[in-house]
Order: sequence, then C-alpha cells, then structure tokens
Amino acid sequence: MRILVSGLGGAMGREVAKLALAGYRGAELVGGVSLFPCDDINVPCTKTFEGAVTDADCVVDFSHHCVTADLLRFVTEHKLPLVLATTGQTEEEKAAIYAAAEEIPLFFCANYSLGVALLIELAKKTAAMLPDAEIEIIEKHHDRKIDAPSGTALAIADAIREVRPEATVLTGRSGQGKRTPNEIGIHAIRMGNIVGEHEVMIGTNNQTITLKHEAHSRALFAEGALAAAAFLQGKSAGLYDMKRMITL
Repeated sequence: MRILVSGLGGAMGREVAKLALAGYRGAELVGGVSLFPCDDINVPCTKTFEGAVTDADCVVDFSHHCVTADLLRFVTEHKLPLVLATTGQTEEEKAAIYAAAEEIPLFFCANYSLGVALLIELAKKTAAMLPDAEIEIIEKHHDRKIDAPSGTALAIADAIREVRPEATVLTGRSGQGKRTPNEIGIHAIRMGNIVGEHEVMIGTNNQTITLKHEAHSRALFAEGALAAAAFLQGKSAGLYDMKRMITL
C-alpha cells in the first residue's frame, strides 16, 4: 500500500511517515507534500501538489484545512483514495469534501483513534442493553487544553443518545437537587501533561460497567489513519468513517 502524506513535515505527518517506513499495516511511504522542511525523510517531497507523486494507493492528509481545495483537486484528478485527518474545515470546505466523495473513496472523521472508536461503539451498545442504567463520562486532559468538555466526550454522549433519544447532557454538576433519570453527566479534568483519558461509567443499583480509554501518545492517530488507508483499498467512491470501519 503506497502512501503519499500531505503535511509530511508536520508533527502528525512525521508520525505517519515513521509508521509507514516501518511497514505498519503494509504501508510504504512513497512521497509527501509539505510547506515545512522534510529533507531528513528520504522520499520525494514537494511544497505544493504540483509535481507531487501520483503513483500512490492512498493519500493521508495531516496538514491544514486551508489546502482543502488543492488537496481535493489533486486526489480527484488522479483518482486517489484519501484519508482526510485534518480538522477545522469551513462549511464550504466540508461541502467540497462531500462532493469529492462522490468521485473517490474518502475517509473523513474528527478522531482517528481506533481505541476511541471502539469505546464509543461499546458505550452505545452497553447503554442500549441496560436502558435503565445511569451514565457518567469523565474526561481528563493536559492543563493547556482550552475546550471543555472534550469533543470526544461529546461524541460519546451523542452516540449514546442515538439509542436513548430522551437523554440530556449535563456538563459538570453543582448546586442542590437529585440526579434526573435521563442525565448523561460529563466531567472535565485538566491537569499536567495528561494526553487524554475518557471513562464511561454505566451503572444500575446492582452492577456497574466501566469503559476506559487512555491515550499515551499522538502516534495512535497515525495508526488509525493508516488503518483507514488500508480499509479504503478496493473500496468504491463514497464517504467513510470510523463507524463504517468498525463493526462489532
């Protein structure tokens, strides 16, 4: 599986390159596109998509949403599957992404952690199996994270609400009053250098199931991106995500 990395010289691009050079998921790094220097990575690398390697089986993008138009033009012109791991797109850019998916296989999601994807599916299934259980989500991140609760915690809650449409999300808890039956509580902790932890507690009066995911390094996102690239091989044009890839 020949991989071209868009954003090769960035932090995440280098993580993908490291794994591809090691042959993770059968990957072979054949080129890159990067505004940042990447002379230390021994593959052809261009600053723009003009002249970039086209003999690839998939493009993995960890760059910046401002290159979305050029990226989509490149992959659709050369009919290359795309794993789009960059976030922050405008509504116009998202519309262009959805249009491109009508021409090529395109994998697009906000979080490329396979473990988080599994956690979300397991939490959803457990909530469906225990309809009377109370649910609390605890997320922990480093003290420099500016948003709370995390996008992943909200994604877990959204997935649970697919099987519990009556549920309401409560971020934090304070003051007087009993817990309401349909609450999904989310609690954010910010401390030190915690990369990321998400814990889902699903409990009744007689039992509690605790599901937990801990991120130890951002390399896990590179692993997920290359797993997505492998998943796209042989796929027809369409929009794919972690939910499509993971079936339990």
